[in-house]
Amino acid sequence: MSHKPVFILGIESSCDDTSAAVSRDSVILSNVTAGQEIHRLYGGVVPELASRAHQQNIVPVVDAALHKAGIGIAELDGIAFTRGPGLMGSLLVGISFAKAVALARNIPLMEVNHMQAHILAHFIEEEGRENPSFPMLCLTVSGGHTQLVVLRSMFDLEVIGETTDDAAGEAFDKAAKILGLPYPGGPLIDKHAQTGNPGAFPFPHPKVAGLDFSFSGFKTSILYFIQNQEKKDPGFVHDHLADLCASIQANIVSILLDKLEAASIQTGIRTIAIAGGVSANSGLRKSLAQRAAVLGWKVFIPKFEYCTDNAAMIAVTGYHKFLKGEFAPQSISPAARYQIAPRS
Repeated sequence: MSHKPVFILGIESSCDDTSAAVSRDSVILSNVTAGQEIHRLYGGVVPELASRAHQQNIVPVVDAALHKAGIGIAELDGIAFTRGPGLMGSLLVGISFAKAVALARNIPLMEVNHMQAHILAHFIEEEGRENPSFPMLCLTVSGGHTQLVVLRSMFDLEVIGETTDDAAGEAFDKAAKILGLPYPGGPLIDKHAQTGNPGAFPFPHPKVAGLDFSFSGFKTSILYFIQNQEKKDPGFVHDHLADLCASIQANIVSILLDKLEAASIQTGIRTIAIAGGVSANSGLRKSLAQRAAVLGWKVFIPKFEYCTDNAAMIAVTGYHKFLKGEFAPQSISPAARYQIAPRS
């Protein structure tokens, strides 16, 4: 006997992307995102401007997601939203909207941890794509987070390693700024790296105990190296941009994958996933595939549109919370700092 499908509206507003998605069970019917160009002028996300842009974007984005999915607001069974981590003002816009819709329609609310949703994007159902099995080991890499997480089931997570300072995405963006590239610089490093020599400039790898990461020293070493070279040759960055980008990318990817390999050996888990905005990086994807072939890993990478911030991952996480009956009260508030799971 076929069950009645569950329709969930997902809302993501943790940083500078306003996104809405509609899921039917674990299948995504629509995923609409509005970015915010204004931040390019400032070289980074300005929280006050971000929250104002969310207020302007949220109604049209939700309307577009419902229209694209071909369903009316009355057909929704529940509404999932990003509670955190993220920018307080941005989160507040998404949460307030979700609470208002849930109250008006008398449907349940599901609060979602943004970083957990990045991982659970792997469980979006698509024809021809296989979902990971448990236990799995996931490297989550974004502008604000770098973590190694063990999943024994969809909601049984354990953090076994994380950054002690800057995240990998931040290292990409700061390195890009040092090279004079516009914000957001991470994708531009990836682009220029395609034609460069990854072994041109060896940067020092940080020595960090266990499965933790550190990128602040690496970032500083790039700054000093560029400053010293430009004293001797003012056109150094311009003349060596591709090689610099390729070397920076190769070093960051190597730091990430060395820790991932250590975690796989330590846990014995060979079902490997990556998630978060930096998982869209072509250098990381290529190196991961090469290492997987040598080590016998089974690797899972989300579709490109589910790597960066998106509401599809919020909707699918919300769907699984809906099945468990894990509903949030109307009194819920944003959590700018929101742990994905306890640290082991």
